[in-house]
Amino acid sequence: MTDINPDQIGAGKPQPLEWRDGDMPYSTAFGDHFYCQTDGRLECGHVFLSGNSLPERWSDRSAFLIGELGFGTGLNVSETWRQWKLHRLPGQLLHFVSFELYPMRREEIDRALAHWPEIDAERQALAALWPDSPEGIVSLALDEQTKLSVVCGQAFDGVSRAAAEFDAWYLDGFAPSRNGDMWSAELMRLVCEKTVPGGSFATYAAAGFVRRNLAAAGFTVERRQGFAGKREMLCGTKPQ
Repeated sequence: MTDINPDQIGAGKPQPLEWRDGDMPYSTAFGDHFYCQTDGRLECGHVFLSGNSLPERWSDRSAFLIGELGFGTGLNVSETWRQWKLHRLPGQLLHFVSFELYPMRREEIDRALAHWPEIDAERQALAALWPDSPEGIVSLALDEQTKLSVVCGQAFDGVSRAAAEFDAWYLDGFAPSRNGDMWSAELMRLVCEKTVPGGSFATYAAAGFVRRNLAAAGFTVERRQGFAGKREMLCGTKPQ
């Protein structure tokens, strides 16, 4: 990620939010919830961790790079960090890089993640480190073995400037029907180009055009059982 110039990244914009059912954030810009209404943390484990064969793929790696489209509340990085701490070995390094157009404010992240006591330590640490005005590249040392970078601005611009070294992707933009740019053929092709051979992706989305765009980009695409009654999700790998 060192080849991304922060001066070339768009400044973060305020996120237009509503709060529904207590502490569930809802994007008025995209007309969608930020995570599964059943249990977003468990969905992260089912879709993104298991879909990318994590934590198994960490076991023999000195460093691992995860890319994410759509940082949102920080739920995915919080749950991933929790799992990483349970399984990592001394000296291993995890870098989690997320691309986000509308970075949330500290108090919004804190409120959204407070729903899950399982990630309370991660929530508190993330909120404490989060800047007052997120813009450019937010680079945080979560601990001595974990780094978070949130690239603020249009995903296509940020991903295009990243190095081609991602081991796994969490494709977690808002629903394809509401946020088509995040699932475009051009962006999926760019994601594949930035993935190492043998690297992977996972997403809750199963729309036909998303599957076709991922396959056309160069990924081998697999359908799997979705989370919480959702019929399907997608995951796959980049051929060696």
